Amino acid sequence: MILDDQTRASLMLRENINDLIALAAVAEERSFTRAAARLNVSQSALSHTIKGLEQRLGLRLLTRTTRSVAPTLEGEDLLATLNPCLEKIEARLQALNDARDQPTGTVRIVATEYAIESLLWPKLAPALKTYPLVNVEFIMDYGYTDLADAQCDAGVRYGEQVSDGMISMRIGPDERMICVGAPDYFKGAGIPETPHDLVDHQCVNLRLSTHGALYAWEFEDEEGNEIRIKVKGQACFNTINPVMRAAIDGNGLALVPERMAETHLAAGALQLCLEGFSPFFPGFHLYYPSRQRPSFAFQVVLDCLRERG
Repeated sequence: MILDDQTRASLMLRENINDLIALAAVAEERSFTRAAARLNVSQSALSHTIKGLEQRLGLRLLTRTTRSVAPTLEGEDLLATLNPCLEKIEARLQALNDARDQPTGTVRIVATEYAIESLLWPKLAPALKTYPLVNVEFIMDYGYTDLADAQCDAGVRYGEQVSDGMISMRIGPDERMICVGAPDYFKGAGIPETPHDLVDHQCVNLRLSTHGALYAWEFEDEEGNEIRIKVKGQACFNTINPVMRAAIDGNGLALVPERMAETHLAAGALQLCLEGFSPFFPGFHLYYPSRQRPSFAFQVVLDCLRERG
C-alpha cells in the first residue's frame, strides 16, 4: 500500500506524540519502571520507544544510570516546550470529563488501618452510595509511602508535615495516644505513676514498617518536654488493632489512639493510666501532589474528608 504525503505526515505526527508523552513520563518519574506502570506498558517496550525517538532526532534525551534516569540538556530543552503543551491538553480533557453529569473514576488512598477504619471509611461510605461511578481503593500501610511508587492518588499521615511538592489537608481532629491496660492486669502488676515506670511492666509492642524498629512510646512532662520510652513485652504486632486486643486480654499495657479505645474504656474492658503525660497532637491529614489537578472523583473524596470543625 502506497501512502500519500499527508497520510505519512499524520502517522509520523501520531507516532511522535505518543513517544513524547512517553519521554515526559520517564522524565517526571525519573524511572522507566514507574513510568511504564503509569503508561500501562512494559518496561522493555517503553525503553524501545525512547530509543526510537532518540534515533529519529539524532539526540540523546535521557541519561541512564543504574539508580536513576534524568534528562540531558537537549532533553530538558525539549521538555520545557513539551510539558506546558501536555498540561494544557490534559487540563482541557479533564475539564470535559468534569462536565459530565456523574463523577467517575478510581481514587487510591494509602493509610494506616486505624485511619481507614476510624476516619476514611465512615466519611466516604455515604459518598459511594451517592456517586455509584466513583471507586475508592484503600491500601493499608504504616510507612511513609511514596505515592508514585505505590501508584496512589493520596496518602494519610498524622500532622501536616509533608515533603516538597505535596498539598496537605486536615481530615480529622487532634488526637492523642493513651496508655491502657485491662483491670486484671493492673490488679496484678500495679499502676505506673510515670512513663519511666513502664520499664517494669509488660507492654505490647508495635513494630513500624517504615524502618522495622519498635515504636518508642512518646509522652510529655508538665513542662512540655518529650519523654520517649522503649518498652518490653512478650507480644509484638505491626498493626494497631491486635495491640489493643492484647491489652484487653490482659497481656500487658498498650499505647493506642484515644478514639480507638473509647468504647472499651466506657465498657470497663480497659483502664487508662498516665493520662497527665499524654499530650494532644495534630490529627490526620491527607496529602497529595501539588501538580495533580484533582479529577471530579478525587474532588468528591476531598470534599467528604475535609475536616469541618
